Amino acid sequence: MPRFTYGGQALIEGVLMRGRDAIAVAFRAPSGGIVWAEERLDSGFHGSRWARLPGVRGLVVLYETLVTGTRWLVRSASLAASEEGVELGRGAVALMLGLTLVAGVGIFFLLPLLIASVTTGGVDNGLVQHLVEGLVRVLIFVGYLLVVGRSPDVRRVFQYHGAEHMTIHALEAGDPLTTAAVRRYPTAHPRCGTEFLVIVIALSIVAFSLVGRQSVGVMVGARIVLIPVIAAVGYELLRLGGRHRTNPIIKTVMYPGILIQMITTKEPTDDMIEVAIVSMEQAILGDGEALPDGSAEFDRKPLADAVVEAAA
Repeated sequence: MPRFTYGGQALIEGVLMRGRDAIAVAFRAPSGGIVWAEERLDSGFHGSRWARLPGVRGLVVLYETLVTGTRWLVRSASLAASEEGVELGRGAVALMLGLTLVAGVGIFFLLPLLIASVTTGGVDNGLVQHLVEGLVRVLIFVGYLLVVGRSPDVRRVFQYHGAEHMTIHALEAGDPLTTAAVRRYPTAHPRCGTEFLVIVIALSIVAFSLVGRQSVGVMVGARIVLIPVIAAVGYELLRLGGRHRTNPIIKTVMYPGILIQMITTKEPTDDMIEVAIVSMEQAILGDGEALPDGSAEFDRKPLADAVVEAAA
């Protein structure tokens, strides 16, 4: 069992693994080989005692995941298109991240409020509005996943998502990081980001119901202000669920998130599992830790070297 709880993210033809102090990424290059890169985590808060406090650590991890994950997702798209890794500048990534956050808040938080307010305007009971708002939010979330999942390219990302989870399962079980060992585990994982979003949706129904039916301005403002609070609490609940995943009550509460992962994760191919293993191994080495005994040593090449060779 590792001393640190590793997490990850699927990329385009690749996987990102987040370690204690660094992240590692691995991709299946157009040439067929595996390339990898490592990046130290440095959010400005990372490693400080404040960043380890409950209620704060979740926001730090969320910030690092959004910023780093978005940048590598964009770069993975460039690598998938050609063997030249072109990295966007900080300004471009910041703009893309800002637009994504604005769109996410608008679609998943404010649009359900608008629909619920219009459809329940004649109902005196404010709880009905919050229940309708929550239902609309769930339908938008699930509908979005079902629609984008029909794309062949997104389906491959979902397969890499499954490979990421299976590799983390194997590491947490103390197994060697080999294709055969990883293949034995399910694609769903209780600490998945999808699980986090399900928890956030459930918490939002409770939190927004406490605000009650107010003026439109107050309700909109409350939803924006409460988003980081809900995210912080959701992260702590996700950690709790991950530590007590065998508890029957915890398993029941977390089960909706596992069901949603039937959409967001798919069974990967062996070559996808190899990429996930390389990413995990580089993240472990980046933290200065030893690999599990018997782990595979797949051929890999640093991303910088691969880019130089492609340009030559």
